[in-house]
Amino acid sequence: MKQTKTIFVYGFAVFAAFFGAGNLIIPPYLGLKSGPDWWLSALGFFLTATIIPLGALMAYSRLQGTMLDFGNKVSRGFSLVLCVLIYLIALLLPCPRTAAVTHEMAVAPFLDSSPLVTSTVYFILAAIFSLNRGRVMDLIGKYLTPIIGLILLVIIGIKLFFDQGSVTQGHFQNALVSGFLEGYQTYDALAGLLMGGVLVITIQNSGKGVGFDEKKRLIAGSGLVAMSGLFLIYAGLIYAGSRMGVSADDTIERTALLRLLAETSLGETGSLFLSMLVGVACFTTAVGILVGSADFFKGLFKGSERAYRITVVAGALVGILVGQLNVTYIIKVAVPVLMFIYPIVIALIVLNVIPRKWAPPQVFRTVVLTAFVFSIPDFLGFLLPDSSIVSIQNHIPFAQDGLGWVLPALISFVAANVYVKGLN
Repeated sequence: MKQTKTIFVYGFAVFAAFFGAGNLIIPPYLGLKSGPDWWLSALGFFLTATIIPLGALMAYSRLQGTMLDFGNKVSRGFSLVLCVLIYLIALLLPCPRTAAVTHEMAVAPFLDSSPLVTSTVYFILAAIFSLNRGRVMDLIGKYLTPIIGLILLVIIGIKLFFDQGSVTQGHFQNALVSGFLEGYQTYDALAGLLMGGVLVITIQNSGKGVGFDEKKRLIAGSGLVAMSGLFLIYAGLIYAGSRMGVSADDTIERTALLRLLAETSLGETGSLFLSMLVGVACFTTAVGILVGSADFFKGLFKGSERAYRITVVAGALVGILVGQLNVTYIIKVAVPVLMFIYPIVIALIVLNVIPRKWAPPQVFRTVVLTAFVFSIPDFLGFLLPDSSIVSIQNHIPFAQDGLGWVLPALISFVAANVYVKGLN
C-alpha cells in the first residue's frame, strides 16, 4: 500500500513536469486539422507524446543513472555532445515558446502591449526565480497543475457529452504521420530524458535502503501514472478540437483555438481563468528549464556557481529575443531541428528499453549512426524544400513524410544483430 501511494505521488509529480502548458495548444489544433480522422492523428501523436516518453522512463528504471547513460554504448563523447545539444534546444525553443504562448493567451487578448515587453518582463522574473531557487515555483506547480487539469477535463466533458459540435473535412494527407510529427512539438521525448534522471535522484534521496528492484518498480509505476494522465488530456483535447468545425476554420492560430475552445465551453470567465492559469503554468515550465539546464552546465564545470549564473542569464536573454516571436513561427522554426534530433533520441530510447541481448554496443552504434545519417535528408528537406535534396528523398521510403530514417534504422538493427550473432 505504501509503495502504491509513493508511485502515485511521484507519478503526479512527473505528470506536472511533462504537463507543459505550452503543449496544450497542439492537440486541439491537431484535432481541428484532422477532422473525421482525428483518431488516426491521435494514434500518431500518442506514439511521440506519450509512448516514447514512457519508454524513456522505463529505460531509466533499468539504467537508474543519468541522461549520459543513454548514449554511453555509442561513446562517452557522443553522449556528452547529445546531452549538451538537448539542453541547448530546450533553452532555444520550448523555453522561449512559453513566453510567446503566455503573451498570445494571457496578455494580448486583454492588453495592447508589445510581445517584446511581455518576453522581457517574463524572463527577468524567470531569471530572478531561477537564481534564487525558492519554493514558490514548487508550490505554484503543485497546485496549478491539478486546477488546469480539472478545467481541461470539464471542457473535454462538455464537448463529449453536451456540445459535440460538428466535424469538417480533414486537411492532412496522412493523419497518422501528421500526428506523429506534431508529437515532436511537445518535446516530451526530450523531457523523458530530462525528467527520468531527476526522478532517479529524487528516489535515491527519499530514504535509505531502497533496493534496485524497488526503485525499478517506483520509476516504471510513476511513468505509467504520468503518461496515463497525459494520454487522457491529449486524447480529450484532440477530440474536442475535431468538434470545432463550425466555430473555427483551419487558418486559426493555435493559441486562439485553445482560447476559443475554453470560451465556447465555459464562457468568457472560464476562458479568462484558463488563460491566466496557462500563463502562470508556462512560467513554471520556463523556470524549470532554466534551472535544469543551469544545473547541468554547473555539473560540467565541477559545481561552478558562476557557470550556473551564466547559463540562467544567457537562457533568459535568448528567451527575451525568441519569446517575442509568434508562437506559430517558433513552432515552424523548430520543425527542422526536431526532425534532426528526434530520430536519434527515439533510437536511443528504444535501444535502452529492449532486452540487452539485442542491443550490444555494436548494435547501438550502427542503429544510431543510421538514424543520424538518414535524418539529414528529412532535416534539409524541411529546411530547404526547394533544393535538390528533394530528389534524394524520393528514393528513400517514407522520406517525403519526414520519416526517412525509420526503415533504414530497422534494417540496420536486424543486420547488426545478425552480424554480432555471427561473430559469436
